[in-house]
Amino acid sequence: MYGYGRYNRTNRLSRWLTVLAVLFFVVFLLAGIIIGSNYKHAGNLVKVISLIRTQYIEPVDTTTLIDGAIRGMVESLQDPYSVYLDQTTYKQLQEQIRGSFGGLGILVGVKDEYLTVARVFRDTPAAREGVRAGDRIIMIDGKDVRGIDLETAIGLMRGPVGTKVKLSLLREGLAKPLEVSITREEISVPTVEGKLLPNTRTGYIIITQFNEKTPDEMLETLSRLRNQGMRGLILDLRDNPGGELISATRVADNFVPKGPVVFIEYSSGNTEVKEADDYYLRLPLAVLVNEGSASAAEILAGAIKDTKAGVLVGTRTFGKGIVQTVFPLDNGAGLKLTTARYLTPGKHDIHKKGVQPDVVVEDREDLPGDEQLNKALELIEQKLQ
Repeated sequence: MYGYGRYNRTNRLSRWLTVLAVLFFVVFLLAGIIIGSNYKHAGNLVKVISLIRTQYIEPVDTTTLIDGAIRGMVESLQDPYSVYLDQTTYKQLQEQIRGSFGGLGILVGVKDEYLTVARVFRDTPAAREGVRAGDRIIMIDGKDVRGIDLETAIGLMRGPVGTKVKLSLLREGLAKPLEVSITREEISVPTVEGKLLPNTRTGYIIITQFNEKTPDEMLETLSRLRNQGMRGLILDLRDNPGGELISATRVADNFVPKGPVVFIEYSSGNTEVKEADDYYLRLPLAVLVNEGSASAAEILAGAIKDTKAGVLVGTRTFGKGIVQTVFPLDNGAGLKLTTARYLTPGKHDIHKKGVQPDVVVEDREDLPGDEQLNKALELIEQKLQ
């Protein structure tokens, strides 16, 4: 009895010391918040952690509680783009930023709140495993990704070359989700592709996303098409999920006159302006957009519309006009937090509103061909007459 009692007291002491350590951490973390705020709610947080550690039927790791508290604080912002990144997700995001990663060969966007495959590149792991455009990704490696932000989802799919990732796909016509296992490979597909449309002097350039290679690829493509006799241009930004801000502003140099491309308003009240020089393409220009055109793609589309450098054709864009900053945290975790918003050159806030095209054309699946592209070509050809 004596031995058991001493063990029990020692065990209780250990638990209470752990609780005190957690409490000191939380108090230190929230010190700046508690001052001038509802201290009773802060006290409830401390009390709940204490009750879980001492009364919950199963043992709970202290790190799990702290991670849960942080994740809950971020989720309370009700901002799908502000995310607490655990160690694994943050590491994947860093690899993505550095470019040292393997991929699947798909382009994804968000459609009707689902992570949706917009394009599958040829001769890539995803293409070989039968992934199709239109597939909705509901799980990545067993993690439910419905409602997840796009950048985090992309980070989950990328990883070291040779490793596998499991996707659960919803496909039209199938009653059950389709499970596929894909081995990551080094993916090197161009973000810019261009050609002259048959029997015309109109160039057609598609930008699938914006990364550090996009500006140089754009310069090379424009030079090649101009040497082939291009007199007008259709720029396709449909289903472009965005990417790097700097890349988008450098690409915009080719299409908008000298002046602001985008205003970035920070929570501090400061405003940063990204400007184009005066060496832009002086040709008739039409830009194709749809509900899958987001973020950096909307920056470019909004700049072209506001400066009247071209005409937008298609449907309203997605409406992501905010900036995220990634902050490293201790123990290998991170925080992606919305810190600023984009404004177009005309000072239009496009967040949750999108960019409205000048000429609205729906893409009707019941009709053959590409109605939006046909309309854009018609507008360019009229200007070339």
